[in-house]
Amino acid sequence: MADPHPNQFALLSQRRFAPFFWTQFLGAANDNVFKFAFTMLVTYRLSVSWMPPAMAGLVIGAVFIAPFLLFSATAGQLADKYDKAMLARMVKNLEIGIMVLGAAGLFTTNVPLLLFCIFGLGLHSTLFGPVKYAYLPQHLGERELTGGNGMIEMGTFVAILLGNVVGGILVSLPEDHWLPSARAVAFASLALAVAGRVVAQWIPATAATAPGLVVNWNPFSETWRNLKLAHEQVVLFRSILGISWMWFFGAAFLSLFPAFAKDVLHGNEHVASLLLVVFSVGIGIGSLLCETLSRRHVEIGLVPVGAFGMTVFAVDLYFAARGLPAPAAAWTIGQFTAGPEAWAHWRVLMDLALLALFAGLYSVPMYALIQLRAQPSHRARIIAANNILNALFMIASALGVGLLLKLGFTIPEVFLVVGLLNAVVAVYIFLLVPEYLLRFLAWVLTHLVYRFRVRGEAHIPAEGAAILVSNHVSFVDAVLLMAASPRPIRFIMDHRIFAIPVLGWLFRLGKAIPIAPQREDPATYERAFAEARKVLDEGDLLCIFPEGGLTRDGELAEFKGGVMKVLATHPVPVVPLALTNLWGSFFSRVEKGVAMVKPFRRGLFTPVGLAAGPAVPAAEVSPALLRERVAGLLQQG
Repeated sequence: MADPHPNQFALLSQRRFAPFFWTQFLGAANDNVFKFAFTMLVTYRLSVSWMPPAMAGLVIGAVFIAPFLLFSATAGQLADKYDKAMLARMVKNLEIGIMVLGAAGLFTTNVPLLLFCIFGLGLHSTLFGPVKYAYLPQHLGERELTGGNGMIEMGTFVAILLGNVVGGILVSLPEDHWLPSARAVAFASLALAVAGRVVAQWIPATAATAPGLVVNWNPFSETWRNLKLAHEQVVLFRSILGISWMWFFGAAFLSLFPAFAKDVLHGNEHVASLLLVVFSVGIGIGSLLCETLSRRHVEIGLVPVGAFGMTVFAVDLYFAARGLPAPAAAWTIGQFTAGPEAWAHWRVLMDLALLALFAGLYSVPMYALIQLRAQPSHRARIIAANNILNALFMIASALGVGLLLKLGFTIPEVFLVVGLLNAVVAVYIFLLVPEYLLRFLAWVLTHLVYRFRVRGEAHIPAEGAAILVSNHVSFVDAVLLMAASPRPIRFIMDHRIFAIPVLGWLFRLGKAIPIAPQREDPATYERAFAEARKVLDEGDLLCIFPEGGLTRDGELAEFKGGVMKVLATHPVPVVPLALTNLWGSFFSRVEKGVAMVKPFRRGLFTPVGLAAGPAVPAAEVSPALLRERVAGLLQQG
């Protein structure tokens, strides 16, 4: 694995990422050039009795999405079984063949053949989908996954936008032009397919993660098997549902842009294109912001931030779009952005941009989490299950939007319903998977309350069982430690903390393990160690505060022997940690042994830190040695 990149854009200069990025970009652009141009041809130039212009977009969209339902399960198996670079090149070969047929269809205006090519492009995207998301974790480290996914998501939406723009321009060429529209589309699509194949040649070899897998060619039984496989890991499955909901949400808005521009905003077709541009740019910016806001970790604490923003700006879009006056003639872009109603129109555009930006913050960490947590041997099949559900949710979105419109809802009212539903779905997911909510609180604490800096974070294990030991300064120590680790941590905590309002509920939500002194409550004491061993059996991280309670004077107390009791049966590495500059804060016991009594004792954005030291092998561990290591980290600041 190469050293972490200085920022996500630097990945574009590296062979492990750049050829793959441009292969994906060119493929997404080609899909949309051909699909949009064909839709416009049927709508404005060709007369097809069995596909009226009003239905062209729906029919072509349905044909394109059908392969995702039929072949995603097979695509996931192939991506686990074979070298992903080889598969990418084969998919690009298929794309060239499809575009040759597409050129023939455009030259002869053979609509059934063109529909077959749309199905073929859907198949091309279906086969590439699991390769795309399973490839990244094999070439990017944990600190690069969020940025890499952000670049891919940004590139995809920019490619979709450019594809639609180019497709629209090409199809509008006059028939007496030196290169008539149909032929221009044929040449452009074939050129994009060939360019994608050339770039794919530089994708580095990417070993199969399940070479012994026997492919099940039955798409229906394999689809069901993939969904069951995803369901076995609760956090992953809920994340997949969360991503699928994002596609439901986005599809509801994108499908209504033309009608929204025409019937609500009273703009011409260029205003409809402007809405798509604003939405795509918003998604791209949100996707790119994820790396900065997550401090280059897989930070699912951003997901609730994204969900909140999606709801807020969807609801505001309803209010912004109500009762806009209709002009005598449809607004042009110039009139729309600088005319008498410009302020109201700019509010609509800002709502769309921010709604899309928060959708980027919502989706990118979920994709990165799936890549990080899924077993490598099953990763592509998990992603295939995600693609299947995405397609189903988009179909459900189309049906739901159609039903609401048929029931008499206006387009702004549909946006309001979808925005409010988003809040309900978000709360449901976050309560089912408390890790999202806890990581959100950790993100708020480390970004909006403290200025949190981590030193030696590479010592916190990215995989495998380990014990973390830390000094205990405040009631939010566990939340800060959680923010520093890309993986979940289970904490052993004093049982009295669970009686504190709010904090106790949060720690129970996070499955913290209560412990009491053996002489006081022997059953709770033994149950805590049994639970701790179970955590390590599952290959997870366990955190112990060896001082046995919060410091009352800011000094490091003697370490108790609980760590040794766990190591006696589970000899795993022990990582020393030191929390710095927390003593004297609102959450520490600085006021005569009482915490949380003077909320403004220290201002917001107080710098606090965490230092991690090298892991100590189990055979060398002793309470005295661990205390010495933590004290050394505290002295270093």
